[in-house]
Amino acid sequence: MTSHVEQQIAARIARVRAEEERKRREREEWARRRKAGVAKRNARKLRQLAERGLDLAPPVNLDNSSFAASGA
Repeated sequence: MTSHVEQQIAARIARVRAEEERKRREREEWARRRKAGVAKRNARKLRQLAERGLDLAPPVNLDNSSFAASGA
């Protein structure tokens, strides 16, 4: 038989674990929605560029005189 204190501790641990699980599921759901939203926005952007007849590939600088990303 467990004491009243041990039961309270077990109940508190169960509540914390349940809350952590709920937060984990919520984070996963937000990540899924964020990923779907980014994909949808990218698709819309590419579609709009194609409708305008713009080239979807980045411009090519053959003389390699562009600035480096590092600023060097």
